[in-house]
Amino acid sequence: MESNITPLNPIAFKLGGLEVHWYGIIIGVGIALGLYLVMKESERLGLNKDLFADLLIWAIPISIICARIYYVIFEWNNYYSTHPQDIIKIWNGGIAIHGALIGAIITTIIFSRIKKVSFWKLADIAAPSIILGQAIGRWGNFMNQEAHGGEVSRSFLENLHLPDFIINQMYIDGTYYQPTFLYESIWNIVGFIILILLRRVNLRRGELFLSYIIWYSIGRFFVEGLRTDSLMLTSNLRMAQVISIALVAIAIVLWIIRKVTGMAKERYRE
Repeated sequence: MESNITPLNPIAFKLGGLEVHWYGIIIGVGIALGLYLVMKESERLGLNKDLFADLLIWAIPISIICARIYYVIFEWNNYYSTHPQDIIKIWNGGIAIHGALIGAIITTIIFSRIKKVSFWKLADIAAPSIILGQAIGRWGNFMNQEAHGGEVSRSFLENLHLPDFIINQMYIDGTYYQPTFLYESIWNIVGFIILILLRRVNLRRGELFLSYIIWYSIGRFFVEGLRTDSLMLTSNLRMAQVISIALVAIAIVLWIIRKVTGMAKERYRE
């Protein structure tokens, strides 16, 4: 049976000599849907709906560049030092979400100061869209057969009640692997729903974004422990797990400081 399994083609179509990969299309869909949602929400809260369009003109390319730089730095000795020509080939995968977050946060801080709008207000509005985009983006990893976990049997995957197209795509070079892309995608979809519900609670400004950081980081910590392609800080420390722990701690500290000092007086809807 396994010998008849053909993986899904990572190339969606060709335009002349240009190959358009599903990875890029899926990332694009996540970005487009996220932009639609933040524009609708910002308009509902009385902000100029074009504010986020202006922000994303800068944030998207900067985030992608930072995500790629982050990945290349930690894979430099393993691959890119001898294959520098592949650094720009992000369509083959290899972008790190923590690098993208760093780029997006820095860009938003600068943008908010220029536009004289609260960074925390922008971050709160964007939080559900960010985690939804991450949930969608993981399917780009699925198409590339990457970001998977360790070896498992076909029966293990069947016992998860997964459809055949996912099980078959997890058959890579003669071995089945854990669909960790799927675990994280589901975790992020649940996080999206929670953040949408938390909007109704009308939390203090900044707490919705910090809730996103905490939720995503907890899930990423555990999923990362199952992956076989982790970026490593040392031979024993997975970079994403270290960053996830740090982000949870920072988010909790910021939450407490902002509440105790009165820095978070305004509410989400204000």
